[in-house]
Order: sequence, then structure tokens, then C-alpha cells
Amino acid sequence: MTDLTPAATHQSAEALAGTLPPLVVDADRVAAAVAQGVHGRRRTGQGETFWQFRRYHWGDQPQSIDWRRSARSDHVYIRETEWEAAQSVWLWRDASPSMFYASDPVPHTKLRRAELLLLALASLLVRGGERVALLSDPALPATGRAVVSRFATTLAFETRDGALQDHTAPPRRALPRFAHTVLFGDFLGPVDDTMAAVMALASRGVRGHLLQILDPAEASMPFQGRSRFQGLEQEGELLVGRAEGLRDQYLARLAAHQDDLRRRTRAAGWTIATHHTDHSPESALMSLYVVLADQLGA
Repeated sequence: MTDLTPAATHQSAEALAGTLPPLVVDADRVAAAVAQGVHGRRRTGQGETFWQFRRYHWGDQPQSIDWRRSARSDHVYIRETEWEAAQSVWLWRDASPSMFYASDPVPHTKLRRAELLLLALASLLVRGGERVALLSDPALPATGRAVVSRFATTLAFETRDGALQDHTAPPRRALPRFAHTVLFGDFLGPVDDTMAAVMALASRGVRGHLLQILDPAEASMPFQGRSRFQGLEQEGELLVGRAEGLRDQYLARLAAHQDDLRRRTRAAGWTIATHHTDHSPESALMSLYVVLADQLGA
């Protein structure tokens, strides 16, 4: 039986938090490098239509506190309008087994790069006053520098517990109309599965961007000679005598898969890009931020 006492939970959280600083520091470094080339954009004006109350987070404006609602509770609450909710960015990264792949000599997995870019994007967005949230977490959108550390803890818990390893597509969640999403993953599973999630969001007016993250070996298939290929998501294994003989066929299938994904993503009104893990995370973040800033400003 799992020990769920508060003391055990706190101890587990502290142990897990000890692994986070390098990732958070890297994300802040990447965000800081990109921030030099972009300008934060705080928008003025608020919508008047009430959407919901949410718990106060460090970094929220005190004038947004709803004192009547807070007086009925032990917590402080923010009154969030529909405009504020819609102008939030919801982030998700694929944590299925295929994301744990890294080829030699790439020092990090696709999952590590996805989480780095997600946290760096969150850091960059909150610097500009944006509100961010995780699709996989029930917590509502928030801003402030503490958001990045909270996201890192949540992602680490999810990865440790294997909570998302059977899900190659983002969870279905009712987001506010005209919200924005960024999805990080390899998107090598069935295109129908990915697009079902995209269309469910797009049908509500949600705009989004897919960043396909691939290991360089997946993009070029450099293997030669006798090779054993092991499927990471229960596809089985394949032993071939001359791996180079499969290269052209593999690359053709990958190109067809990517073309289908791009065509259907754009038909849904979303954008998509590809990033290889041996390339600079700063360049990927800069391109991603430019696309997202354009969407948010539309």
C-alpha cells in the first residue's frame, strides 16, 4: 500500500525537487537568451464577462483579488474574466515511451528536450505578463516566476509515476474559447489520434501549435549493417541484415507521415514545426515564440 500521509508526500516532493534545479536553470537560461531578441508585451484592457474564481498565486495582481469570495474561505481567490481565461496559453508534452529515446551521441532524450522547451516557453511568456497552464494539470492559468518551478515539479511527478506513458495525444479538456495551446511531442503515432485531439480543441475556437521533436537518428536513419530495432511502444522488434537497405523506404514513410500531419494541422487552422534534438533549443524557442506572439496578437 502506498503511504499517502502528508509527511510522506512532503518527503517525496522534497526528494523529487532535488532533481529539478538543473532543468529549471537550463530553461531560464534558454528563455533569457531568447528574451534578448524579443520584447515582452503586456496587454491593456480586461473583459467584463465573469468566467470563474481561482486560487491566488504568487505574482498575481492584488487588485484582482475578490475579497467577498475570499472572505468565505481560508484561501484568497482571484476573480477571472472570460477574456483573461481566453488569453492564456496551455502547454502539454508527450511523455509516452517513445519520448525516452536518444541516439548516440545525443546526450538527452526527446522528453528532456520537450520539457526544457516547455519550461523555457513558460518562463518567456510569464516575463511578458502572459498566463500559462499545463493541459495535464487541473490548476488554472497563472503568471509569475514561481510558475516555472511549479510546472517542473508537476512534470517530474508525472514522469516518475508514469501517469502519461499510455497517452501519445494530449488529454481532452474543455478550454475557454479562443485560448491558445502548444503541444510538444514526436507525433509519430497514428495521425488520426493526434488530429482527434487537435480538432476537439479547434472546434471550440482554440488556436494552437504543434512542435514535433525528433532525434536526429529518427530523421536520417543512419544505421548500417546488421541491426536490431526495438519498438518502444509495444511494436515488437525487427532484426535486419542490412539496415541501410531500409533507409529509403523508411525516409519515404516518415516524409509521408509528416506531410499528412502538416496538411491536416494547417487545415484545422493550427501551425506546426519540427525540431531535432541535436539542434539549438534557443533557435527552436525563438521560432516558437514568434509564431505564438503572432497568434496572441491576432
